[in-house]
Amino acid sequence: MSTTTTTIDALRDTLDGRVIRPGDDDYDSAREVFYGGIDKRPAAIARVANDDDIRKVIEAARDSGTELAVRAGGHSLTGSSSSDGGIVLDLRALKAVDIDGDTAQAGAGLTAAEYTAAVGEHGFATGFGDTGSVGISGITLGGGVGFLVRKHGLTIDNLLEADLVTADGELLRVDAESHPDLFWALRGGGGNFGVVSRFRYRLAPLDRIVGGMLFLPATPDVVEGFMHLAAAAPDELSTIANVMTAPPIPLLPEEHHGSLIVMAFLVYAGDVEAGERAVAPFKALATPLADAVRPMAYPEMYPPDPEGPKVMAYGHNGFVDELGSADYVEILERLQQPSAPIRAVQLRTLGGAMAEVPDDATAFAHRGRKIMVNLGTLFMTPDGLPAAKSWVEETAAWLHGDDHTSYVNFLGDEGPERVRQAYPGDTWDRLREIKRQYDPDNLFRMNQNIPPADG
Repeated sequence: MSTTTTTIDALRDTLDGRVIRPGDDDYDSAREVFYGGIDKRPAAIARVANDDDIRKVIEAARDSGTELAVRAGGHSLTGSSSSDGGIVLDLRALKAVDIDGDTAQAGAGLTAAEYTAAVGEHGFATGFGDTGSVGISGITLGGGVGFLVRKHGLTIDNLLEADLVTADGELLRVDAESHPDLFWALRGGGGNFGVVSRFRYRLAPLDRIVGGMLFLPATPDVVEGFMHLAAAAPDELSTIANVMTAPPIPLLPEEHHGSLIVMAFLVYAGDVEAGERAVAPFKALATPLADAVRPMAYPEMYPPDPEGPKVMAYGHNGFVDELGSADYVEILERLQQPSAPIRAVQLRTLGGAMAEVPDDATAFAHRGRKIMVNLGTLFMTPDGLPAAKSWVEETAAWLHGDDHTSYVNFLGDEGPERVRQAYPGDTWDRLREIKRQYDPDNLFRMNQNIPPADG
């Protein structure tokens, strides 16, 4: 009997939660992750019920030398939230939400949509990303750039404390006063330092927003006009402009499917009348192809994921500080090149509250950058990868030149140098020293890994 098998048998007898193994009825559904093309088969999935379960799983993996992956939402582009032959520490049963005044304690297994719905019932919100099925753990630990970024900052700017189990099995309450070095690292350094079981967030009063999706025809003037409006907008308005080939979605008339469009998300986090005035210029850029921007409750920004076959993805992430008229022309010309069925250049206008925090205050250190750019392709089968990869990499080389930066939550399987580029300046060296202190043997390496410093 192998060491891994013995370890899993022992866990099955001692956990308050469940250990799911090959052959169990729900094994295949439990190992499934968000993206297509990832088909890992872990030796066991340990669905933990509490901090003590987390400690037992960590100690079992550490002592047996078994690979350990940590899974919450399962949206990792690299599939690092699963393992071939190892143990997956599955947080999805940890879904408690407890509101106390203007803060909320939240279990690490919640999705952004679940948390947002729970606190939204009380007229509050915390900003996460733009997809409801993403786990709050992954997006928080990487930074959190989403619908409220200009008004309320990154997710980590609203993180007050975390309960974390370290590689040596110790449970720590981590905040600005207790283990401040670790608290700094958790805010942007990803899952490199331990397993968080619970977060405590600051809540923003947010009963109603003006928000939703706006579809415009993609011309250079429209895209440029959108970005000028987004940069000049009040901080209450955060925008995401997806310049892309139109997907076949019901909201968009069929005759526009496959054409070049701007699929924009707008969220005005403030007075409804002021919000309607703020979004009006965007709607006036061109006759909308579809317009779903309206007053709504904030949780409505997270509708259920559409059903259908899983897609495969390849992309590139980085930052720019300025785009000119010629750049918008070039973007549209490149989107017309054949590559993947769905091609997109996503432009996220930053600034506002995110930029008010010093670069060295958290491990996310891109505070002054003006625009985040994500180049993305979606395709259905592996034979679509070569053309998609070629288009993404050639477009990234043109767009970014020598500006090699990245946001860790949007990195794919791009190698250690790209991980290094997510942490500019002295941030990388500081993270490596903290990694050496809390995880010197790199147990938590199934992630965008920060290796321990030589010591």
